[in-house]
Amino acid sequence: MPPSTTDDRAVGAPGVSPLGGTVRAVVVVAAGSGTRLAQGRPKAFVEVAGRSILERSLEAVFASSVPTHVVVVVPAALVDEATALVRDVAGVAADHVTVVVGGESRQGSVAAGLAAVAADVRTVLVHDCARPFTPTGQFDLVAGTVEATGHGVVPGLPVTDTIKKVSAGGAGRVVGTVDRSELVAVQTPQGFPRAELDAAYASAGEAPVVEFTDDAALFAAAGHEVVVVAGDPVAFKITTSWDLRRAETLVAERAGGSGGSSAAGGVRAAADRLRTGLGVDVHAFDADEPLHLGLLHFPGEAGLAGHSDGDAVAHAVVDALLSAAGLGDIGSVFGTSDPRFAGASGEVFLTAALERLTHAGFDVVNVAVQVIGNRPRVGARRLEMEARLIEVVGAPVSVSATTTDGLGFTGRSEGVTAIATALVSVVEPRERTAPPRGPSAAGPADQRDQTGQPVQTDQPDQTDTTETDRSA
Repeated sequence: MPPSTTDDRAVGAPGVSPLGGTVRAVVVVAAGSGTRLAQGRPKAFVEVAGRSILERSLEAVFASSVPTHVVVVVPAALVDEATALVRDVAGVAADHVTVVVGGESRQGSVAAGLAAVAADVRTVLVHDCARPFTPTGQFDLVAGTVEATGHGVVPGLPVTDTIKKVSAGGAGRVVGTVDRSELVAVQTPQGFPRAELDAAYASAGEAPVVEFTDDAALFAAAGHEVVVVAGDPVAFKITTSWDLRRAETLVAERAGGSGGSSAAGGVRAAADRLRTGLGVDVHAFDADEPLHLGLLHFPGEAGLAGHSDGDAVAHAVVDALLSAAGLGDIGSVFGTSDPRFAGASGEVFLTAALERLTHAGFDVVNVAVQVIGNRPRVGARRLEMEARLIEVVGAPVSVSATTTDGLGFTGRSEGVTAIATALVSVVEPRERTAPPRGPSAAGPADQRDQTGQPVQTDQPDQTDTTETDRSA
């Protein structure tokens, strides 16, 4: 749920907290000693290409569109230095920052940070400062999933190395091979419902104290569910001097490389890999059909007419994705004349479109979609819709809704319009971190019918261009 303003007086006025109504917080843990890094300073204050690891970690947090209470946990001896540094990064948002002293362990430091979180906050993310390149989208994805599901959420990457189990006692004898398909490498930020996380930490602080390796383990030990969302390879952790050197290389590449290129040139190079797309879909109401919108079923509502299930949101997103990648549109790619798509769910079209993007060398960066119409009332299920779309798209998706004040066919409650934008990135094959989507990765059994149940549906072998009607 996005933060709301609880008072119309200006922030900073007497008696008004700038954090009033702020429902998200990020606890940035920066109290470690950095012994393994061996740079003579606590890790958070070691510089990477002229800026401290802490500064670089905070940039992504302050780039979020959602106002957030940022609590930074630091060593006692560096509170003044950290406060000046954090306020400098925050700039005009310095009133959203709190700096506190950490504990004797990481768990103690997180507990200290939680104790300083503003009262209105309902979602807390815990982030390791040593991951300075974690993208803003990863913070938003984790927080949005917590708010949509009520579970603990961790970002993770598939384990690509073969994992061996060895004997105890240091002999190093291999005793087995672990199935890596069941493993993920977990990153931060890790997100949680605030009340449940507070209770879990309170319980963990009781004797005998158990030190957990991460916050998700502590949360799960208290009986709560934890789910995994997609992580990002760039969110690696700086632990050793080799990691620090790798971080410096990454900064140089982002600035245009070390061969004399300017920072502006690096920005242009990154922008050259981005593509945007627009999708619009319109469907009339059909009282004889069930309503499916944004991959959700709305019981009791009149459905939408169409060759498929009429999911205007899913279809608009498909069009935006195909447009961004230069792959046509939903009508030309799938075709309403194909009986295999009769009554198909929006997820079928989305999955097939994502497969085409992957094979064409594109990754989805983010998607935004707006629903225009008097009904259904999307607001009450917006977070649920976002979570469902994120699950399928594998990238941040934002949903909004509006009306036309009684004007036009949507104003007369004759149908629904959905408008979507998509941002995709050109990805070199060597940069891929997951197998491409495709018939071998997501076969017919992975598709679902209009009720969300798995169905056996063959993917078309080639593009159907005989029908370009947009009312799929």
